[in-house]
Amino acid sequence: MDHFFENTFVQTASYFSVAVLGIIVFLAIFELVTKYSNWVEIKKGNLAVAMATGGKIIGISIIFHYTISQHASLLGMLVWGVFGFFLLLLSYFMFEFLTPSFNVDEEIKNGNYAVGFISMVISIGLAFVIGASIIAT
Repeated sequence: MDHFFENTFVQTASYFSVAVLGIIVFLAIFELVTKYSNWVEIKKGNLAVAMATGGKIIGISIIFHYTISQHASLLGMLVWGVFGFFLLLLSYFMFEFLTPSFNVDEEIKNGNYAVGFISMVISIGLAFVIGASIIAT
């Protein structure tokens, strides 16, 4: 059985499966902390929500990219991916905290493209920082 898990195709499928499952779970967690329903708003054509959600998907994927490239085991990849996600989630709350003049969630829900775009850029940018930090460990 060990030989089976040493197969490159099996390892690739395993990393892919764990990363996709992680993206789904982490998006569900983001859905719980936002004051709007991502998929309802996207279905309505809310581009600000689509940008913010897309940034989260890219951000989570970037973190998984770094964890896969730096950790030889699925467990190591998953542990560091979860840790990286929580750092990304923390950055979401910091963005909200650092903008006291407006409510980020409300602005995104109301279709404010500028706030949706900045939210996307923060998610992507900080995912690279988180990923680089994962490499350093």
